[in-house]
Amino acid sequence: MTTQPTDPGKRTAITSAADIDLNDWDFWGRPDEEREHAFRLLRDLDKPAFFPEPEFSLGGVTGPGYHALVRHADILEASRNPEVFCSGDGGATNIPDLPAEFAEYFGSMINMDDPRHARLRRIVSRAFTPKMIKQFESDVDAAASRIVDELLETGPGCDFVTEVAARLPLKIICDMMGIPEKDYRFVFDRSNIVLGATDPEYVSERADIAHALLTAGMELQQLVQDLAALRMETPTDDLTSSLVNANIDGERLTAQELGSFFILLVVAGNETTRNAISHGMRLLTVNPEQRRLWLEDFEGRAPRAIEEIVRLAAPVNYMRRKVTRDHEMNGNLYRKGEKVLLYYWAANRDERVFDDPLRFDIRRDPNPHVGFGGPGPHFCLGAHLARREITAMFRELLRRVPQIEAGEPERLLSSFINGIKHMTCEF
Repeated sequence: MTTQPTDPGKRTAITSAADIDLNDWDFWGRPDEEREHAFRLLRDLDKPAFFPEPEFSLGGVTGPGYHALVRHADILEASRNPEVFCSGDGGATNIPDLPAEFAEYFGSMINMDDPRHARLRRIVSRAFTPKMIKQFESDVDAAASRIVDELLETGPGCDFVTEVAARLPLKIICDMMGIPEKDYRFVFDRSNIVLGATDPEYVSERADIAHALLTAGMELQQLVQDLAALRMETPTDDLTSSLVNANIDGERLTAQELGSFFILLVVAGNETTRNAISHGMRLLTVNPEQRRLWLEDFEGRAPRAIEEIVRLAAPVNYMRRKVTRDHEMNGNLYRKGEKVLLYYWAANRDERVFDDPLRFDIRRDPNPHVGFGGPGPHFCLGAHLARREITAMFRELLRRVPQIEAGEPERLLSSFINGIKHMTCEF
């Protein structure tokens, strides 16, 4: 999947499900409204569409194909049944099975099943409880305030993604881990490669994507392992110290596990939150009546507004699962060894669940979106922190720059992440 999209003017119109190829970069380069139309066609099929697996430059074993789960009900049920729909056999973040050499850097909890998944989550989850996140509230608020201070100094026309949305989650994750400020840019650049390797802005078309990914993973892991060695000798109050010195029922994180967890943190905790903030700013720009509603009562409406932003942003397009045994779900049979892709972005627009699903409504209630993943053991560990960061950022923006507007987004070329690379802002 390295071919670039065709010129928009030369694209073939999608008129039926037969016109849809989820492996084609041309599809992921289409505007949101065209993708929304396509996924609605897929949701209207009698059973999930089946696609062959793409050829991918990372190597590994390419299997026979995958079922595209695009209905909310299918994603909920598959998420609740990790024994049947597993994450650990080949990985959850890629379609072909993850090559063995990638496991050292990207074999984090997201690509594991119980009991190993439960063991690691038990060790690290204490840092992400609502009680623990509350201790970071003042730090998050202060960081958001400083970012807006500098935005006002810089003036309009700047890149909202790099100057605003990306900075808050990056700082908070690095501060939590004890990563010094001088390394923020290093972490930012490497995380862009990990999630944007298929975008020529981050990895040249002439470059070896597998080598770029492995190098970025190795460098991030080395950064945190060097820090961990220091914290074992001289503990502090940061998360790295807590993790390297944690002993729960005799269990500790290995150096490799710590490195993989850090990569997961900076990728999942940094990239996804920055994309939610970026999408949120664009949604408020094109829906000025919703901005006015939020300004009338920011604190009262913030909880539902944040959930609605996450629903429509759906920063992670999909996760993969592999079927461990023959299983019938919602009237369809899945065979042992088959793969399914859980398309969260599509499920969050399922008209069977959400009234007028394409409408941005900060008062939407209920809002059972799967923007943080489906229910079950792989629900986003950092959801509380993400909500806190998004709230803090929009509190500062709407209080101090209430007329700020976002320009047209420049989207990340990726089938996995619903990302915005750049977006100007005016105020």
